[in-house]
Amino acid sequence: MKSFKIEIKWGILFTLSGIIWAVLEKSLGWHDALLEKHATYTLFYAPIAIAIYVFALLDKKKNHYSGEMNYLQGLISGLVVTVVVLILTPLSQYVTHEFISPDYFTNISTLTVSQGQMTMEEAEAHFTLENYIVQSLIFAAFMGLLTSAVVALFTRGKARA
Repeated sequence: MKSFKIEIKWGILFTLSGIIWAVLEKSLGWHDALLEKHATYTLFYAPIAIAIYVFALLDKKKNHYSGEMNYLQGLISGLVVTVVVLILTPLSQYVTHEFISPDYFTNISTLTVSQGQMTMEEAEAHFTLENYIVQSLIFAAFMGLLTSAVVALFTRGKARA
């Protein structure tokens, strides 16, 4: 576990940043009054997410590998961050939808029905905490893998294979 201390730290920081982002979204009305724009506006979080992976891998390179980290070491480090994020995802989704934005599912269901995309029954069945947890896990796994693979290219340095 000690060898993954850096990744655990950054996985926790990533999760906390996501919760803080949810508070920001809610406070800016992206979960209610501006809900139609939520899918677009939430993309502004992407640079923050990428930056966290960059900082995580640079931290690992500097403080664990003494400035000499190869691609595979960086990739593994990024994937461990991703695993930590995956473990914490159900908790972060619970906090977001139960405490920060408890009306989100009602609001998104109402919007979807008003746009004629679903019936209320379909929307209520689709927009649930369980579905969002599953979707978040799939998205976090895919994006974590992709981000780790790309960021490892840019953070690698001279290293012994």
